[in-house]
Amino acid sequence: MKLPGFSEKMAGLIGSVNSSELARVIIEHKERYIVQTEAGVYQAEITGNIRFSARSRADFPAVGDWVRITPMDAQNAVILEVFPRYSSLSRQAVGKQADLQIIASNIDVAFIVQSVGHDFNINRLERYLAICYSGKIEPMILLTKTDLIPQAEIDSLMETIRKRLPKVKLIAISSENGTGYNLLEETMQANVTYCFVGSSGVGKSTIINHLSNEEKLTTSAISTSTQKGRHTTTHRELFVLENGSIVIDTPGMRELGMTDDSSGIDLTYDHITELASSCRYDDCSHTGEKGCAVLAAVENGELSEETYQNYLKLKREQQHFSSTIHEKRQKGKEFGKMVKAVMKEHKKNKY
Repeated sequence: MKLPGFSEKMAGLIGSVNSSELARVIIEHKERYIVQTEAGVYQAEITGNIRFSARSRADFPAVGDWVRITPMDAQNAVILEVFPRYSSLSRQAVGKQADLQIIASNIDVAFIVQSVGHDFNINRLERYLAICYSGKIEPMILLTKTDLIPQAEIDSLMETIRKRLPKVKLIAISSENGTGYNLLEETMQANVTYCFVGSSGVGKSTIINHLSNEEKLTTSAISTSTQKGRHTTTHRELFVLENGSIVIDTPGMRELGMTDDSSGIDLTYDHITELASSCRYDDCSHTGEKGCAVLAAVENGELSEETYQNYLKLKREQQHFSSTIHEKRQKGKEFGKMVKAVMKEHKKNKY
């Protein structure tokens, strides 16, 4: 059995390791993992050392990770080490301040899936792009359920996306009539890892079922009462298609908070980054300073107000998360110093 997605890129990060100990995480569910090796598939748990040495949840295994294992029997194994990641799809952990959640890792291309109906939101597309660029993942946009609207509306939506996001590849598909699937399948290559991300109900699981020619994943329609997608996929899972492409399905994400890495925003809004280089002040916030080239571009119509406002919103999120992480780390250092001082005083008094 060939390991899914092992490449020279990953070999350079891993170095020398016994092939019988090398595995890839294909399912993650509440700290229980399914890993695949050349020999077969194991249920796996992490060691206590990984658990207690982890600085955050981001240090735990994620779907797509390459790990070193030791088999316990024919079905069970223990994960001894998580190898470095060359890319990762991450977001702010929902409901946990200053924590990062790894959604999936070692991804080459992320398909950002939006349907032409209720889900279409170009501001959200830019948010996903920033997350992908921050994680060193190439983004592509999949516009789904195109059978629901006339071709003229599809053309208009695609033109809107291309005008605002000219550098991102765009494919429009319909799982109902198969339109666009030839182009999607031609795009996907063997031994390359792809991830499908987007809100619930946009058709991610249906796409994977179509590509694999079997019902691997349960699907459900948009709720007619709330116009929101139902959470069909409840965990992350990796599949290998017949052509050798590797795909990772993820649960629908309504919340996608920015991380502390600003590079993704800069790449998503590279035209604003370029404008900013002409601002009068190096530390220009682009909100009210005299001589701001970004504000000038908004005023003369070169930069749309919507794009500008979304850029500021993502920047504020990123800066807030960065400051929260810094504050958390500072508190951790101060607590560590206090513990050392107490232990030193205790030792002194003991003798």
